[in-house]
Amino acid sequence: MAQLQKSIDKRTALLKATLSLMNNGGIQSASMAKVAKMANVSPATIYLFFENKQDLVNQLYLDVKASFAQAAFKEYNPSQPVKVNFEQIWFNMAKFKLDQKEEASFLSQCDNTPMIDEETRQQGLQHLTPLFDLWTQGIQQGVVKNLSPYLLYAFTIYPMAFLMNMNCKGLCHLDEKLQQKAFQAAWDSIKV
Repeated sequence: MAQLQKSIDKRTALLKATLSLMNNGGIQSASMAKVAKMANVSPATIYLFFENKQDLVNQLYLDVKASFAQAAFKEYNPSQPVKVNFEQIWFNMAKFKLDQKEEASFLSQCDNTPMIDEETRQQGLQHLTPLFDLWTQGIQQGVVKNLSPYLLYAFTIYPMAFLMNMNCKGLCHLDEKLQQKAFQAAWDSIKV
């Protein structure tokens, strides 16, 4: 049992080191040697957990995406009206992005660069299935515009990443009032 925990701790340390290095210098700065040094493990240890650097980055993406989805769908109740559920999910996502800045920054990088392979990106999207199902429900009920999930995401969730970046730079303070306005703008962009 103690050996299993040590193994989990090493894998976690490697993922955290990769996250930090990538956020501070991009994928090129996250060499395997730097990751190992920052995680305080031997470089050979990385290969016990990951096939190569791409596998390491892909696994980090899937772990962060799973954490993001877990936060997003906290207290999600499919029996609630579409707008109520969407509001819950939207604010949960905003909270994650405000509280987990490193993870949010990494996910934003992944959305804007080809550093994640397509198979892994598709696996990551599966974590958002409840949101896509909610939009399908909204379309069927006539409360959400009949648009592709990518357009719905682009108009409602993606702007949140921009606002979080502006908040981190001190250019836009995302207090509750501004978050409420941002949510309303997101909802207004997709409601029928």
